[in-house]
Amino acid sequence: MTKILITSALPYVNGVKHLGNLVGSLLPADVHARFRRQTGCDVLFICATDEHGTPAELGAIEAGQDVRAFCDAQHAVQADIYRRFGLSFDHFGRTSSPHNHALTQHFYRRLDDAGLIEARTSRQVFSPADRRFLPDRYVLGTCPHCGDAGARGDQCDHCGTLLDPSDLIDPRSALSGNRALEIRDSRHLYLRQSQLVDSIGAWIDSRTGWPPFVVSTAKGWLNAELRDRCITRDLAWGIAVPRDGFDGKVFYVWFDAPIGYIAATQEWADAAPGRDWRQWWWQADDVSYIQFLGKDNIPFHTVSFPATLIGSGEPWKTADVIKGFHWLNYEGGKFSTSRKRGIFTDAALAELPADLWRWWLIANAPESADTDFGVARFVADVNKDLADIFGNLANRIISFAHRAFDGRIPDGGAPGDAERQLALELEQRIAALHRHHTALEFRAAAATTRAIWDTANAYLQHAAPWTAIKSDPARAAVITRTGLNLVALSATLAWSIVPDLAARVLGALSCDDVIPRWPTGPLLPLLDRGAGTPVARLGPLVEKITPERADQLTTRFGV
Repeated sequence: MTKILITSALPYVNGVKHLGNLVGSLLPADVHARFRRQTGCDVLFICATDEHGTPAELGAIEAGQDVRAFCDAQHAVQADIYRRFGLSFDHFGRTSSPHNHALTQHFYRRLDDAGLIEARTSRQVFSPADRRFLPDRYVLGTCPHCGDAGARGDQCDHCGTLLDPSDLIDPRSALSGNRALEIRDSRHLYLRQSQLVDSIGAWIDSRTGWPPFVVSTAKGWLNAELRDRCITRDLAWGIAVPRDGFDGKVFYVWFDAPIGYIAATQEWADAAPGRDWRQWWWQADDVSYIQFLGKDNIPFHTVSFPATLIGSGEPWKTADVIKGFHWLNYEGGKFSTSRKRGIFTDAALAELPADLWRWWLIANAPESADTDFGVARFVADVNKDLADIFGNLANRIISFAHRAFDGRIPDGGAPGDAERQLALELEQRIAALHRHHTALEFRAAAATTRAIWDTANAYLQHAAPWTAIKSDPARAAVITRTGLNLVALSATLAWSIVPDLAARVLGALSCDDVIPRWPTGPLLPLLDRGAGTPVARLGPLVEKITPERADQLTTRFGV
């Protein structure tokens, strides 16, 4: 059995995430995990909240809470939202767990023993008003590259450029807003990434299946002079540095966070007997490991995290495929958590069912370039794809079965040329859909799923069992039986993207598998089975978003 390890970028614990965060890693990872389970793979889908560093401290200060209490509450909020969005994590952990503390310190010791850790005195921002050193994210200012006034000392969210606090124009403290900042000496530990350039380069060259922009981003970092990375910070909240003279310092969040993938797997293994995390991470040559990331995370996962794993000298599993995504923009501008601009996941669920959002986001996933979300386009697409095409397909044949065949899959007759031609066409489309899913081509997968729905609708429209029943009941039975199985097939193939809608359809057709199996072998027999099986009334599968409701959404979410 093929073993597939899937991780999505860890969402920061501070605050509910927006739809851009969702489609940037979490949702595509879930769609792929579901698809792989359907095909019989042994799948482990791991994620966690990223709970260290300045985002957590700043979030706790804003909330007026202790950092631990803040993280406890926010982890619970995010876990609930992702559950309601249908994200099928095998484990959703926390980087503040004891497992991650122990494992991060283990990696530090291994790297130190290998001569890859060096203590250096660095010049760091100090705020007399706050009476403390300011980590990079605690320094705000104007980006020297794009002029955005809300850039942080580690990165500009507007243009994505990585920064140092000294790069900022007119810097100020994120805590007090004070601009009277000083530069003082502080002792820190550095991971000597520059010593691993050849090893990381060879590792990247040995990978296949990465999007071109992921490869170019990774090699851009390597081909430039790769800087050694400071892996400690002057913070109280985080993983303590086990080294004399470094009391009061913790590891940099970007050092410990990716290690959290492994630590969360250890937590998963501890939760039930018979599980072994080493089968997934230690000498795991039989595992295919796929990472899902937004483009801002790519440098850390293509260089820094591999440097940790490779530099340790231990046989850790590294990513085989890194699937990166561009930005989902919002009505012509950027989504932004810090500025509360855009549609956030809790608000999205309060307005519409999860599958409507899931479908649109996957069908428009920002794979090769940024994508813009607009309320009007969203409404039009969802109404057409889910209500008019998929919903209509399910409702009209199920309703007809109740009118003409007492709500059961009818017996009688035999498939003819139309059904054989239909089966051949669908076999080709299903093979293409399988290829798109396997190749992590999400927009193409959604488009092919829609094409299969269209094919099923076209068959029913042309065969017209509601007309055939008047003169040839046996032929009407064949068409209805084929149509009901077509609906089940369409739902099965859509399950990875719209699991709730698919489950409703499959439940109405007495298909109650928790994971509907991917169809294999000749398709015609699958379209001619189940005679006598009861079919439940379905009702409207998807309520169309009316113009009035669309206006409400525009008022709520529009710019």
